[in-house]
Amino acid sequence: MNLEEVRIYCLSKPGAEESFPFDSETPVYKTCGKIFAITGLNPPYSVNLKCDPEKALDLRERYEGIVPGYHMSKKHWNTVDLEGSVPKKLICELIDHSFELVFNSIPVKKRNEF
Repeated sequence: MNLEEVRIYCLSKPGAEESFPFDSETPVYKTCGKIFAITGLNPPYSVNLKCDPEKALDLRERYEGIVPGYHMSKKHWNTVDLEGSVPKKLICELIDHSFELVFNSIPVKKRNEF
């Protein structure tokens, strides 16, 4: 999965927005102001995704291309390799999981706007 595919997939989520709050080379994807994905425009290409802590540990054991989140809470975030070692279908599922964790943490009134 390449960066543009990740970008398009992330932006397809309800209320999703892309911004560059850290620098011009680190796209951040948020819903309702909360981050659910972070990528980088320079190699090696990867995406940071929020993850249930138990699932995060399991994924790290099963996939060489999934490691604790770079510059993030190692308990709640994974960095996922986009350069071929993690299947595209799984990357999409992990983006969905990250989005759902974040979106479900938003107050119902705000969620209902989407």
